Amino acid sequence: MLEFDTSVDELAVIKVIGVGGGGNNAVNRMIEHGVQGVDFIAVNTDAQALNLSKAEVRLQIGAKLTRGLGAGANPEVGKKAAEESREQLEEVLRGADMVFVTAGMGGGTGTGAAPVIAQIARELGALTVGVVTRPFTFEGRKRQTQAIGGIGSMKESVDTLIVIPNDKLLQIVDKSTPMLEAFREADNVLRQGVQGISDLIATPGLINLDFADVKTIMSNKGSALMGIGIATGENRASEAAKKAISSPLLESSIDGAKGVLMNITGGSNLSLFEVQEAADIVASASDEEVNMIFGSVINENLKDEIIVTVIATGFSEEALQQQRSTPKPSLNINRQSAPQQQAPIREQRQEMPMQQEQPRQNQQNYAQDDMLEVPAFLRNRKNRG
Repeated sequence: MLEFDTSVDELAVIKVIGVGGGGNNAVNRMIEHGVQGVDFIAVNTDAQALNLSKAEVRLQIGAKLTRGLGAGANPEVGKKAAEESREQLEEVLRGADMVFVTAGMGGGTGTGAAPVIAQIARELGALTVGVVTRPFTFEGRKRQTQAIGGIGSMKESVDTLIVIPNDKLLQIVDKSTPMLEAFREADNVLRQGVQGISDLIATPGLINLDFADVKTIMSNKGSALMGIGIATGENRASEAAKKAISSPLLESSIDGAKGVLMNITGGSNLSLFEVQEAADIVASASDEEVNMIFGSVINENLKDEIIVTVIATGFSEEALQQQRSTPKPSLNINRQSAPQQQAPIREQRQEMPMQQEQPRQNQQNYAQDDMLEVPAFLRNRKNRG
């Protein structure tokens, strides 16, 4: 007999802190998607952008340093801003069992402040997971270089760091996709990375995980990768699982991972057979010695869709670098169906006011309102906090 014991889950305090433009935008996405059981915090150096955030807790950092005008795409300013506001950051993070720090790497506030914030969360005893994006190549060498430094600092500050390579998104969207939609895609994947984990603890489902399960997979595990698969129809469970483990976002094969966390989300018609089918496919692609846990979440809004999210942890840096330079073997799935992964995302895009997209068109004006720090937020939302 199956027993659904969520007593442990109810005790786990999960906080999601979005830092800078990309992070704030990811928080807004989660709020709009009705993510449950987590506390949202928006942090920014830009006071005007922060006022537009939908998070219940909004914290302006570095007010003395930046006077509320942003970090000017300078990570050092972002870092000093977080250090200036350390006491306030400690206050909003205190009491959390798990903290997600999400940001876009390459600009000023997210790149500089996120590692400081992650370190504070970890010092307070929280399981700390970073979910960040690596910028598109077309965003320029300066932003790429700054992102490398920020990612390196994040690795030293978190238990597990999930890095989402924006360039890989170009492989799963249509070639005619406008640039602004490509940025929206990156922001949405940040949301999916956090929600794929937090839902397993905080949202009732067929198979729930407690906080200890997640901590086992993600504590002190270093680099991690994420794959997402979405499918409908008769074989939706197996197709979604295959897409997840062959996702371009997953830069290397999951058989090099020491731990795998899997989320299978579906509507009210999701069956235990489908959950088992998807889990078997992911398990068969993993190393025999891998520590794999999975859970299943019910989302009434999905109807016929199944979403499989795979978080693979514990990669060695050597293995990641080697596999990134080696093409991944493709699974026997229909690649033409990949664009359907974006269906729920495209529905959200229609809601975006285009006037908020204009600042991205002047990417060379780095200093104005920290445009490179908040590319996602200005592009995607009325909030750019």
